[in-house]
Amino acid sequence: MKIAIIGAGNMGGAIACGLAATGHFSEGEIVCSNPSMPKLERLKQQYDIISVTTNNQEAAKGADIVVLAVKPWLAEGVVNEIKETFDSPEKMLISVVAEKSFSTLREWLADAECQPAIFRVIPNTAISVGESMTFVAANGATEEQTELIVKIFEYMGEAMLVSEKILEVGMVLASCGIAFALRYVRAAAEGGVELGVPAQQATRIVAATLKGAAELLLRNDSHPEQEIDKVTTAGGITIKGLNEMEHAGFTSAVIRGLKASAGK
Repeated sequence: MKIAIIGAGNMGGAIACGLAATGHFSEGEIVCSNPSMPKLERLKQQYDIISVTTNNQEAAKGADIVVLAVKPWLAEGVVNEIKETFDSPEKMLISVVAEKSFSTLREWLADAECQPAIFRVIPNTAISVGESMTFVAANGATEEQTELIVKIFEYMGEAMLVSEKILEVGMVLASCGIAFALRYVRAAAEGGVELGVPAQQATRIVAATLKGAAELLLRNDSHPEQEIDKVTTAGGITIKGLNEMEHAGFTSAVIRGLKASAGK
């Protein structure tokens, strides 16, 4: 199976590295294209099995799956450039381009020789380390094709099949969510420094704690308040800290931030 990734920016590069790190692909099965070589050279240095080229058509030709991972304002031009390579009904297109709907992608591919199954996929940058929360929506795909795409992204973390409508919300929760979670880590680490912990140690402590908290929810399939209740004893230091954060608008700030990102 050949997967072509068009674009070697933050997301395209992360997907290429994530795929290469899984051990499920051989040399020549992952190819990445980009207009300039420096980003491609960095990818090649990280994972030698990744093939690289500055020619988008060369990358897409003969690929079973083409991943469109370019900036939204470049997407239409790139699709026009590679659409002649869609010459088989088995070929699939994955778009990780934000805000470009199935109907838009279909319109761009209207005069392609064969209409591909199209998937809109929203991963986050943790895909490069096999820990993404990825959302997959399908259009014109068979059950087997959909299962394959979900399976590929499950190699690199969690993958969830959703409707196109939910995809946009998922992007806010999981893709933007990486930044939101890291902002909490930064804030908590700065608090640790004020309390006397060296900065590097404080960051590691908070990051490891956040990872542990997430694992409790995922493994126990529990509600956050259930896990919170386990560490909030009456009159204890945890409940005092939580209440002070709520007085400062913690929950409200998170919800307002999510709604702002979603344009609500």
